[in-house]
Amino acid sequence: MSTITQHRPSPLLQGRLNINRSSLPTQVQGTGINTPDLVRVLDPKAPSLYVPAFQLPTPPTSGPARALQSRDHPALSQVLDADLHEVIRSTITDRAVHDGGDESAFFVADLSAVYQAVQMWRQSAMGDRVEIFYAVKCNPSPQVLHLLSLLGTSFDCASTAEIQQVLALPSAPSADRIIFANPCKPASFVRAASDMGVDMMTFDNADELHKVKRFHPGAKLVLRILTDDSKSLCRLGLKFGAPLSTCPTLLRLAWELGLNVIGVSFHVGSGCKDPMQFEDAVWRAKKVFAMGKEVGYDFRFLDIGGGFERETFDEMSRVVKDGLDTYFPKEDGVRVVAEPGRLLVSSAFTLATNIIAQRRALASPDAGPSTPSAEENEEGEGADVMYYINDGVYGSFNCIMFDHQIVHPYPLTISHQLQSATPSFPPPPNVDLAVDLPVQLGYTDVEKASVWGPTCDSIDCVRSVVPLPKGLEVGDWIGWGEMGAYTLCAASNFNGFEKSPMVWTTGGLTPNALAVRATLDAFDGPQR
Repeated sequence: MSTITQHRPSPLLQGRLNINRSSLPTQVQGTGINTPDLVRVLDPKAPSLYVPAFQLPTPPTSGPARALQSRDHPALSQVLDADLHEVIRSTITDRAVHDGGDESAFFVADLSAVYQAVQMWRQSAMGDRVEIFYAVKCNPSPQVLHLLSLLGTSFDCASTAEIQQVLALPSAPSADRIIFANPCKPASFVRAASDMGVDMMTFDNADELHKVKRFHPGAKLVLRILTDDSKSLCRLGLKFGAPLSTCPTLLRLAWELGLNVIGVSFHVGSGCKDPMQFEDAVWRAKKVFAMGKEVGYDFRFLDIGGGFERETFDEMSRVVKDGLDTYFPKEDGVRVVAEPGRLLVSSAFTLATNIIAQRRALASPDAGPSTPSAEENEEGEGADVMYYINDGVYGSFNCIMFDHQIVHPYPLTISHQLQSATPSFPPPPNVDLAVDLPVQLGYTDVEKASVWGPTCDSIDCVRSVVPLPKGLEVGDWIGWGEMGAYTLCAASNFNGFEKSPMVWTTGGLTPNALAVRATLDAFDGPQR
């Protein structure tokens, strides 16, 4: 077991770890939600383990409760009750790196940020219309999945393993709260979905239809169409999505095979930067609904995919609402779902890394002052100092390579002294900032630094040039916010470096944190 789950809480946290649950207010301040209504726990003999308080216009029928095989499920591990930054500072203090302690990098995850994102969705312009099917691939941490399931969300899974993980949760949803949203699946995956009772699944090609006909003829199929994703970070249309010109042929084939196509799905790309791409995609979906009617189908299901980002979410939700009102008005009875991922988890996770080495540029005695070229800046060669940390692009920072993120460091300690300046919530997004985060936090005596991961590969560069405060030493800690999406889930053990472990917290005593604690404690599952 890693030291991060074994360390003793410092006095800083002691007062936060033993909240009297009976003292929680009947209504969580600022949310308008009665804590008993967060999760309504039923009699153990009832057919369903629980009924979520948030019922949408067309909720799926709940299935029978599943028996939990183990009381030691990781989703039921310890969750602290403290502010995220307090947890980080306490953990660093306990580590005592400068006295020979553990310098391993670690995550702290604030579940109240996940709760806040769900509430933001439900209170948005489209919130009363669009159900959440969380994209498990974005961050499959059991604690995240458990909380989301308790909050009544459903799940978008891309593999048999993801489906099995969701169905093995202490708060396991019924199989009809899962969509197998991978248009190109191995035959064994289709068989497994049938065995597990997962019927909803996407397709975008003829071969997939023949595969489903053979191995899961009772599936409820959703045709994934191609949309404009030219303004998204990750253009999924390069790989998936049937062009509109091919949809009539695919639908006729499905009809001839006797398969049940229930609707349409699309994805505007992960990290969408243009909300209007949703309006165009909804219009395309309407055209395919008409194509289905010509074949003989009567579609009643629309999956608008993911791509949502916090910075543009308000506008996106209004664009989606307007598009739905225009092309799929409520009276048509179409069930609408979405597959958000990064929107729900990115801001909840902060990574703390340790400086394991540094190398400072040595000026030539004959050289005068010079300005580094653009090429030097790109490679980090124009930096005054190179810092080497114990996580990198082969680990948690794979988001730099695969997800086109620009991550933003800030000092947690300087000369082994804890720093009080921390990013506000939500932290800055992982994009190019006009003013770098250390400067935003008030550090004026800075120098140009490059930050490198621990492996022996030269591509393992986390930031090529970024201003960091002077005085950082080997053994000091650097923080990185906005690290919950497509980070740890794709980390490797390249060069023998371990993945960074996790510490969980409800977030302390804020209204959202109290709501999380009430939700977790209301779960009448196995004894924890």
